Amino acid sequence: MFIEFKDVSFKYYGNEQNILNQLSFSVEKGSMLAILGHNGSGKSTIAKLIMGLLEPTSGEIFIEGEKLNEKIVDTLRQKMGIIFQNPDNQFVGVTVKDDIAFGLENHQIPRDEMIRKIDEFAKLVDMQDFLNENPENLSGGQKQRVAIAGALAMDTDLIIFDESTSMLDPKGTKEINQMIQTLRKNYQKTIITITHNLEEALNADRVIVLNDGQIVLDGTPKEVLKEEAILEASGLKLIDGISLINMIQNYTIRIKNKEEIIQALWELTFKM
Repeated sequence: MFIEFKDVSFKYYGNEQNILNQLSFSVEKGSMLAILGHNGSGKSTIAKLIMGLLEPTSGEIFIEGEKLNEKIVDTLRQKMGIIFQNPDNQFVGVTVKDDIAFGLENHQIPRDEMIRKIDEFAKLVDMQDFLNENPENLSGGQKQRVAIAGALAMDTDLIIFDESTSMLDPKGTKEINQMIQTLRKNYQKTIITITHNLEEALNADRVIVLNDGQIVLDGTPKEVLKEEAILEASGLKLIDGISLINMIQNYTIRIKNKEEIIQALWELTFKM
């Protein structure tokens, strides 16, 4: 397992109520996990705990079998990259090239290797023509692609997408979701996507749904998306295709080839 949470609870200083309550789950190396939940459900807190930006109030977190603590957090953090919700909050360079190079320079990567990595990953995210651009001139989707290039250049094993499409238009959202699939197929990265959008969970290997700091659903996308009542109680809006499937399944009048219709709708949903 790449990541293991064992009975992890967390509350912010000054708060009486836990944000997370005895959370236990694991993430296999090379897999994609989608964590779903409404705002305030605790899903972004999980990302901060994994990155070592917060410490659990109780419980333990393991990264590749090593317990996450102050002594080794910096070493373990080198295995991880995170793409934040607001793309403007993660830029430190004057140009796109400077921004991709930032982490490499901090790790004293030789110049020739640095240039090679910048070129390689800028091309991968289709930003090779923008290397000398000021990040302020880029669209939201382009900014997120640059952030992905920076994480890849650092050769991280895990990339966390923390609500990374929530501030993007439909075009930018599609670009980032396509990039996530490219990372899965070609780079065998472990990916965690944190979102409230059910559509972004369709291609995950596994889906966890949080509500009030607890896991209320855990399974494959198909297994989780069938649980209409729990999803709605967790503040999540169903995909139109899933709602139609549920309507057909619950329809009491006999429909010829009903199962074939349902199967076709599932297939179409996962091709969206």
